[in-house]
Amino acid sequence: MGHTDTQFDEMLAGLDQARPPYEGYYDWFCGEDLKGLRRKSAEAEAFFRRIGITFNVYGQEEADERLIPFDIVPRIISAREWAKLERGIEQRVRAINAFLHDIYHRQEILRAGRIPQHIIAGNDAFLPQMIGVNPPGGVYTHIVGVDLVRTGEDEFFVLEDNARTPSGVSYMLENRETMVQMFPELFTQLNVRPVSSYPQLLRRSLSDCAPQNSPNGKPVVAVLTPGIHNSAYFEHAFLADRMGAELVEAHDLRIEDGRVAMRTTQGYQPIDVIYRRVDDDYLDPLTFNPESLLGVPGIMDVYRAGNVTLANAPGTGIADDKALYSYMPDIIEFYTGEKAILPNVPTWRCSEPDALAYVLEHLPELVVKEVHGSGGYGMLVGPVASKKEIAAFEKKLRAKPSNYIAQPTLSLSTVPILTKAGLAPRHVDLRPFVLVSPNRIDMTPGGLTRVALKKGSLVVNSSQGGGTKDTWVLGD
Repeated sequence: MGHTDTQFDEMLAGLDQARPPYEGYYDWFCGEDLKGLRRKSAEAEAFFRRIGITFNVYGQEEADERLIPFDIVPRIISAREWAKLERGIEQRVRAINAFLHDIYHRQEILRAGRIPQHIIAGNDAFLPQMIGVNPPGGVYTHIVGVDLVRTGEDEFFVLEDNARTPSGVSYMLENRETMVQMFPELFTQLNVRPVSSYPQLLRRSLSDCAPQNSPNGKPVVAVLTPGIHNSAYFEHAFLADRMGAELVEAHDLRIEDGRVAMRTTQGYQPIDVIYRRVDDDYLDPLTFNPESLLGVPGIMDVYRAGNVTLANAPGTGIADDKALYSYMPDIIEFYTGEKAILPNVPTWRCSEPDALAYVLEHLPELVVKEVHGSGGYGMLVGPVASKKEIAAFEKKLRAKPSNYIAQPTLSLSTVPILTKAGLAPRHVDLRPFVLVSPNRIDMTPGGLTRVALKKGSLVVNSSQGGGTKDTWVLGD
């Protein structure tokens, strides 16, 4: 395998020598016939086509719905590695919840000068409408997806915290079902921890966050989707189905006697918990964007009165805003009294003159991101950009420095994928999914591994040609 020394390969420690988590799998793999594996690969693709897991790509007329490519070589994480990630992510999620409560109440962290006022004050993700609101059970981020990258044996970094509406969990579940169907013997042999209980845990976690005064014995949970044209609609329908919850759109809901009620064949029925996959801005045309047709007029009044749970809470976006990202280590220390277990990627805030000067000088070796951008658009990846692209980006950066942050180009770890010629290394990231309820935090052992399918590419976004792998966490 053409392999540079700078990149950490998670599977192979050297030529034909597997790292410990992969030993059992690699022995098995070496005994398999490449043709047979390629046949399985085609089978997996046919399976995904049949169940119709697709996602829409915006702005590409001809490729309205694409299949996310799936690679059959799993990504394997040892029990010890996972235990560390679990501790680090749990610490982070607790800090994020404490921060959100503080920022919408006493704002101690601002008074203490640990975060500059302007990061919150001028920020669209901060919702003044949430000031003083207490979400049921004190939970703001019911579902969190933390994006991690790895650069070495014990080196994991958090790339971003998805605290608004993290997506991708349906791929985690479907990838696993596919692999179990194709290689059942491997799962027992290698003691791979299951992920299939996620929908039940999600249901329980959401139910535990229901308003205290709910008259329903068993909380009624619904998933609110913007509708079939949304790129993650498959996932909304999938999760509602697996949880045994109703899938609703705004026009199915109305406010009745101070509760949110959904239309059923037996008339309107009150709902306790809404797992919403609609952005803040569209949630309530009376409170936010008046043009929104995806929202429910008056839902925020019901929420403020404590008569419905919205998961995640409105206004959580301030916690995963890229402008705030570089302060996460301070946030963790401020609310937990501990140093962050999982480090951030070193970050230059271009709003600060010294940082800007450094970034302008080193553009060819840095990754520069828009503070409010998402999905890999509006960013510069210095090492692969042309002189012309760098010059154009420099203009944008000088014009509005506070709009950008910069980070070093990390040497991301690789995991091999199956190609025509055998194994070939490709860069990966990892999004574990975390469920938060008033008395517990659950983390599914695994998560979504996204893989850059183009050789040498660092972009793992599915909207830009990335694929996925099944993620195996081994039991002790």
